[in-house]
Parts: sequence; C-alpha cells; structure tokens
Amino acid sequence: MRILPLALLMLAVSLQAAQPSPPDPLWDGHESVSVYARRAHLEETKTLDLGGGIKLELVLIPAGRFIMGTPEPNKPTISILSGQVLIGIGAVLSLAMLVFLVLRKRTGRRFSFSLRWLLAFSLACSVMVWGGTRWYQALVQNREYAAAMAQYSSVTAQDFLNADEKSHPVLISKAFYMGKFAVTQEQYEAIMGEHPSNFKGPKNPVEPVTWDDANAFCDELNAKFNAILSGSMSLKLPTEAQWEYACRAGTQTRFYSGDADSDLDTVAWYESNSGGKTHPVGGKKANTFGLYDMHGNVWQWCQDAFRDHSNNAQDTYRVLRGGSWSDRPGFSRASSRGIDSPYGRNLSIGFRVVLVPPSRSLP
Repeated sequence: MRILPLALLMLAVSLQAAQPSPPDPLWDGHESVSVYARRAHLEETKTLDLGGGIKLELVLIPAGRFIMGTPEPNKPTISILSGQVLIGIGAVLSLAMLVFLVLRKRTGRRFSFSLRWLLAFSLACSVMVWGGTRWYQALVQNREYAAAMAQYSSVTAQDFLNADEKSHPVLISKAFYMGKFAVTQEQYEAIMGEHPSNFKGPKNPVEPVTWDDANAFCDELNAKFNAILSGSMSLKLPTEAQWEYACRAGTQTRFYSGDADSDLDTVAWYESNSGGKTHPVGGKKANTFGLYDMHGNVWQWCQDAFRDHSNNAQDTYRVLRGGSWSDRPGFSRASSRGIDSPYGRNLSIGFRVVLVPPSRSLP
C-alpha cells in the first residue's frame, strides 16, 4: 500500500517538471534596458573572457512584441470623389444665388443684396474652395500611394522590397543576450586559431566567413565555456526574428536612426562613407539596446533557412541581415533580407552571436 502514495508523489513531481516555465516579462517599448533587467531579474550584460585580454561582450535584449518586415504603405485618407462632391455643391449653390440675384434685379436699378445674402454666398464659395483643396490633396495622396505601392510590390535592385518582407506581428517571448558588436578578427582568432579576413584590423569585423564557419565558431565557444554556461545556455547565431527585433529596438523606421537615407550616416558604414572597406566595430552610434553596427559594415548570418512569403523553406540558402560596407542604403534597412548558400564566402559577410538563457521560473 505504501507504493501507491510514492508513485503518486513521483507522478506529481514529473508533471510539475514537465510544465513549461512562464515567459519572460515583456518590454513596454519605453523603459531602459537597465530598468527592464531589474524588473526581469536578469543581468544587463554578460562578458566572456576569450583570453589574452580579448573579451566578447553581450547585452540583454528584452522579451517583447514587434512588427517584423516592411509595413504596407498607408492608403490615402482623402478620396478624390469627396473633393469633387464639395466642389459641385459649392458651385451649384453659388450659381443658384447669382441667378436669384439677377432675377430679382429691377429694371433701371443697380444690383443690390443683403448682408445675409453676402454671407450665404461667401459660405457657398468657401465650400467650393474647400472641395478644391481636398481634391488637390487627394490627387497628391493617390499619386504618392501609387508610387509607394509600386515600390513595395516590385523587386528592386536597391531595396529588395518584395513580398518576402510583408509585415506581420511577432512575439519574442524570451529575453536573450546578443553580441554588442559583430564578431571581430581578434575574437575569431582567439577561438579558431586564425582568421580569413581581407580587411586587416583586430577590431574590424571578421570576413569573409561562411554560415558553416560561423556555426563552428559558436560550437567552439560553447565547448570552451561549457563550465561557465553549465549546459543551460547556448551560444548560437540569431534567428531572423531575434535579429530584426534587436536591430529595431522599438523603432518601426527603415533604420533605427530614421527613414531617410541620410539617417544612415550616423549609425552605419555603407557605400557612401565606408571608403570601400570595413571599419573597426563600435565606431558609429548604437541603438536603444546598446548594439552597434546592426546596419552596414558587414552582413550578418542568421540561423534560418531562407523562407519566402508563403513560408516555403529553401534549405540550400541561409538568411543574411544588415547590409554592408559595399551596399546602398536600401540593403541596410532593418527589414532587408539577404540570401546566400551556407558555404557562401564574401568580403562583405560576417556575423554576431546570441546567448539564450534557459527556461526559468520568475520570482
């Protein structure tokens, strides 16, 4: 009879262990990472000592919701028909009042009208002018919308605006840590023994590395820091969703610095300001999460196989994000998606890593 209570106790323990831990608290989009870290009981940063004074810094990326991809252009808020209707109403009223004035004119006398008639006529003319203004604004809005939709719907060499970027809501239910910078040449060499970079500089991002190279680096990191990570955390390439969420840091503009091409100058090395080469990481302005070079310098590998808008995986290709030193601004947009084979090797391709903490019960 003692076996039954013991079996029930073991069953209860196993069921409790099988229950998933609750998700991390979501970032409200306004609080600083420091405030979120305290609220979520997480460290704000993590640092891995690679030896020889070389460190790999990671910053906390809060859990949260965001709109991934390129939002469809806003539809016109004013219709051409509404302007035409107002013009018609104003014109009919004005003409009717003038006809009425002519019919009332007595032979041999000047035209005369009351103050009430003048105010009514002015109101009718105002309606016509208002309609003309709305009609003009509607034409402008429709012209801008048509141009935006043509750009959004077409595959262009500059911006990769296509159906693969259509916006959709995404939940990042788990906070994680992301490399403050793209992996540098000295970091790569400290782990792998050498680096293949063409643009030499210990603080420059490592390039050209394949997707396989990047994953091998992560494997070596996990092996090296297994004791510290205790097998409960893992270093890996970010998913596409993690990368774009971390890049945007609460923004919905083309770049985390704004919408205009000129807004890219303060945060990225790209075609117009790179001088045809990579630059040391951290030389431009960071985003709200404290991440540098999320735009430009080098493209960054993601874990994912490339999927189109119908969610069809193309297993022979992997996703790249961020644009590079050699690209026009459109390629560096937060939602721009690059693509290459896992063994693709290019002077504009690098990577950064993420550290995913284990599931945990919140206090």
